[in-house]
Amino acid sequence: MLSKNQIKLISSLQQKKYRFANQLFFAEGVKVIQELVKSNFEMDHLYTTKEDFNAIASHKKTLIAENELNKISALTTPNTCLAVFKIPLENKIIESGLIVALDSIRDPGNMGTILRLCDWFGIKQLVCSKETVDIYNPKVVQATMGSIARVNVNYVDLEDFLEKTKLPVFGTFMDSDTIYKSTLPQEGIIVMGNEANGISENIEKLVTKRITIPRFGDLQITESLNVATATAIILSEFRRQS
Repeated sequence: MLSKNQIKLISSLQQKKYRFANQLFFAEGVKVIQELVKSNFEMDHLYTTKEDFNAIASHKKTLIAENELNKISALTTPNTCLAVFKIPLENKIIESGLIVALDSIRDPGNMGTILRLCDWFGIKQLVCSKETVDIYNPKVVQATMGSIARVNVNYVDLEDFLEKTKLPVFGTFMDSDTIYKSTLPQEGIIVMGNEANGISENIEKLVTKRITIPRFGDLQITESLNVATATAIILSEFRRQS
């Protein structure tokens, strides 16, 4: 059975300030939780409506009713389990190979999908501006489907980071060289911009190679691609050439 204090704490973790005050976040669903348990994330406690997760010590899990899960879940239709994990310390940035950099990505779904794409295409490092949505937002964690455990994520002063890097910096713009005719290296930083405004002016000045995904529609009037979709196409072309 859940206590009022447990309900209050877990519910508060839907907000960034309480996640960082308590250094905790939560994940929902068997697959996501299993992925995190297998990783280096330290589980604080598991709440489940089923007699499962037998490998987890009894003092680390609580069997609850469905109506109790409804009180702590961030999902419209709750799964069967929710686990609270400790937020780990950030690891050192891996400044080699391909790096994806996010300039003020705000949508949790986009963020989670981009994390999954990094995992799929073997991108070890994701660098985020401090204005980018928090990776421990429950919607982000859910959208990653466990990939959050396999990609190193750092929040930095993105302008400062790009000024100091020795790697080439690629930026996506509407009026640039088509990615399909560009020679793409095996090392570099790929900057993806904000959903509404694209790459900010200060970051644009630090881009050393501008690229675009060309439109093939007859009318040529589609405004832009979703940032997660664009990331998928760009990473696919980088990996194809490598």
